[in-house]
Amino acid sequence: MATLQHLPADASPESIAAILDCDGALILDDVITPAQVAAVMGELNPYIEATPVGRDQFTGFSTTRTGALVARSPLSRELVMHPGILAACDAYLLRACDRYQLHLTQVIRIRPGQPRQALHRDRLAWGGFLKGVEPQLNTIWAMTDFTEANGATQVVPGSPLWDESRRAEPHEIGYAEMRAGSVLVYSGSVIHGGGENRSNGDRVGVNITYCLGWLRQEENQYLSCPPEIARTLDKKLQALLGYAMGSYALGYYTPPLPPGVGPEVAPPQVALGEKAAGWGEDLLAAVNSRAKVLSEATTPPQS
Repeated sequence: MATLQHLPADASPESIAAILDCDGALILDDVITPAQVAAVMGELNPYIEATPVGRDQFTGFSTTRTGALVARSPLSRELVMHPGILAACDAYLLRACDRYQLHLTQVIRIRPGQPRQALHRDRLAWGGFLKGVEPQLNTIWAMTDFTEANGATQVVPGSPLWDESRRAEPHEIGYAEMRAGSVLVYSGSVIHGGGENRSNGDRVGVNITYCLGWLRQEENQYLSCPPEIARTLDKKLQALLGYAMGSYALGYYTPPLPPGVGPEVAPPQVALGEKAAGWGEDLLAAVNSRAKVLSEATTPPQS
């Protein structure tokens, strides 16, 4: 059986990125305390208990998946914004983007009797179209102890370096066994899957993932956490949700206002109540000028 490397909660971002490059996954031990775990679960339990089981074998007929955590749970926001995880995202994801974003928030509860999930790579959310770039950094925060018997995540260390057609042999599969409060960190390229729960209790993990800012998010954060909720959040969390420009000209919008009212090009923060002028008139003018040039270049000449 393969094994996963364990690092302390305060491991350096560089060491985390190095292991992700090679193994594709690792465990950070005891990142939050038992009291913090209990507090997070206190907020999430009503939503978890109201969540139906999966709709197919992949999502799991004895598994529940509860989303929209940023809008529903203030303490989950602290997990999303954990400084150590964001530092790892800086080291791992900013090699391929100007800004990364929140990709998915979900409580995964594997109940007794759930078979193991099919092994897969999360990067296939974008099909097979991304080549030569790692699209995401993923985390699963253990809200219960994870054991091989209760459905600890199956992981195949080293598989990010494999040819896409290679399949894992049983001896190449490890299990993310960890104490509650620990975190599995894994890439979008590592082969993994939920484990089989042969125990008498639930295995609960909070799945929080981040992806390159120029990709479509798996969980639509603008609908899961719409502007009327997002405007109440910390500005850094707003930006992580996607209420910020992904790069120079990625993510702007035109507010649907009457003619001549408001800017034609505005950053997403405007939807949260910020004035477009706060973005900088010079940048607004530059983007407007760029849009005009592109429009003129694509407009057929009049005869």
